[in-house]
Amino acid sequence: MPLTTRSEDLLGLKRCYEKALVSIESVNLCDYIKVSDWMGSFEPKTIEVIPLIEDVESMLNVNQIIEPYIRAVKPEYLRVFLARSDPALNYGLICAVTLCKIALSKIKSVEKATGVEIFPIIGVGTMPFRGHLTPSNLPNFLEEYSGVYTVTIQSALKYDYPFEETKMLVRTLNEKLPKGEPKIIESYEEDILRKILFKFMKSYQDTVEALAPLINYVAGYVPPRRARKLHIGLFGYSRSVGRVSLPRAIPFAAALYTLGIPAEFIGLRAIENLYETEWNIINEYYIKLKNDLEAVAGFISWRNINMLADAARQVADLVKMSENVLQDAMGKILMDLNVVEEKFNLKLGPRNLTQRRYENAINDFLIAILDQDHETAKKRLIEAARIRRCLG
Repeated sequence: MPLTTRSEDLLGLKRCYEKALVSIESVNLCDYIKVSDWMGSFEPKTIEVIPLIEDVESMLNVNQIIEPYIRAVKPEYLRVFLARSDPALNYGLICAVTLCKIALSKIKSVEKATGVEIFPIIGVGTMPFRGHLTPSNLPNFLEEYSGVYTVTIQSALKYDYPFEETKMLVRTLNEKLPKGEPKIIESYEEDILRKILFKFMKSYQDTVEALAPLINYVAGYVPPRRARKLHIGLFGYSRSVGRVSLPRAIPFAAALYTLGIPAEFIGLRAIENLYETEWNIINEYYIKLKNDLEAVAGFISWRNINMLADAARQVADLVKMSENVLQDAMGKILMDLNVVEEKFNLKLGPRNLTQRRYENAINDFLIAILDQDHETAKKRLIEAARIRRCLG
């Protein structure tokens, strides 16, 4: 059930199925004729509802959603699906991971309180922004998301990684999940984490809101994957941050990678505003943060960033935004990158021949859109996606 925000959502869906659908089979249509005489028996007689938890308030209060449902329905077990890509799009990388850790902790606490087994599901992609599940990062992934029972994977693993490596990854997941248990977060730690969340959320959303016209413009070059039904409520499907709308997670991330500004880094200047205790607790609960940033450090393109700054007026006119807003957003991104280089001692930018070839592709892409050479732009975007082995 997408966008589950209340226990009443789950209970209402279950009861609607049972009372509005299944129970009508016994309704008399006329003498001696029931609905079941015409339509047959309705099966199954009940359904198991899986809540999909997506927004910040619901993830922070997942216990208040699932515990009343468990006590009312008394299921044999419950599955809970935690979104990973959409919280990243909505709130940024650090918020997405932190929200998952808080939710997993609360789910485990509900399991202990009710005695009902709960099996968490998480949906992830191959890039760090969307979960970082790849063959080479599998041990880190299993350690980061300890306690997750089921993982859904994106098509990049099927089409962009060697077949045998992907088979090994799936086999390992099937053998090792769930690996360990989530760490129970104490109430005082959660209070600190909530304050941290809103610091990172603000710096991320301020930048993304400013860049929205550019992101939407570049996302228009991303090849469509499949038709998707929209559901409304979060800041997307179609997404909206503040006063702007954004594409879905994959074209959103693809647009930023193609610009040479991986979404993983946006908003990380908030690190400068953390107290020592806050910085320590982030590192305690996002244990592979440096590893994730290092994995995409080579996809930063200083050439593209400099071109966006130098051609700010042309870019702003092209995507129909304010030049001052664009320059201000690029200034914030430079702050994000400087903080990462200093705090994590990382060198950002291409570090090998493959990454240099990648930078050439996205640099050609930016030149092509400025020249309005749409065919070349599309080709270079896809070329870059093939090199990094996913669209977004």
